[in-house]
Amino acid sequence: MKIRMIALLTLAFWVTSCQGREKKPGPVAEKQTELTPPQDLSAYKRAYFASGCFWCVEAIFESVKGVEEVISGYAGGTETNPTYEQVSYGRTGHAEAVEVYYNPEVISYFELVQVFFGSHDPTTPNQQGPDRGRQYRSIAFYQTEEEQKTIRAYMDALEENKVYDRPLVTEITPLETFWPAEDYHQDYERKHPENPYIQNVSIPRLKRFQKNFPEYLKEKAH
Repeated sequence: MKIRMIALLTLAFWVTSCQGREKKPGPVAEKQTELTPPQDLSAYKRAYFASGCFWCVEAIFESVKGVEEVISGYAGGTETNPTYEQVSYGRTGHAEAVEVYYNPEVISYFELVQVFFGSHDPTTPNQQGPDRGRQYRSIAFYQTEEEQKTIRAYMDALEENKVYDRPLVTEITPLETFWPAEDYHQDYERKHPENPYIQNVSIPRLKRFQKNFPEYLKEKAH
């Protein structure tokens, strides 16, 4: 198995963090229970990952060829219909996560797992960059035994090749339920490029990924 040696860059200290991110005006507890994508995505397969702020993760997977749509949301906990306020302040067992709709004829699940590990630091427990708490932990969700084996084999290869100086802390977790986040979180990086968190955290993280994985990018993402 070919393993990409990922250069891990030390992140600078940022004043902004996910806990201090912009909130939607009005009662934040209000939330729709299901988000309807703008197009018919029934022909695509789905994959689920959590690796820190979903604004960042959504933008990364949106830039990958073969990915048609990415939805920000919550997964990994047991609470029903969680809100951003509850999850972002660690009041649930959920993590900020993404639902990735992809065409397996263009990009494989294995390659999506590569994107997942190559776009965050899987050695920092309950933290990604400036964001701390279990809601920002690293999780690779699986829906089938084959997906579970793919994740496990890739993690074993990373460890055997000593790609990282510290142990991997990524959880391999069966997907129970994915709860779409509130509408105002969807495509947040694209819609709010002026946001300080986007400028100082999300965009630099996206650019690092694009530099390390140019062969996985959509043409417009270069």
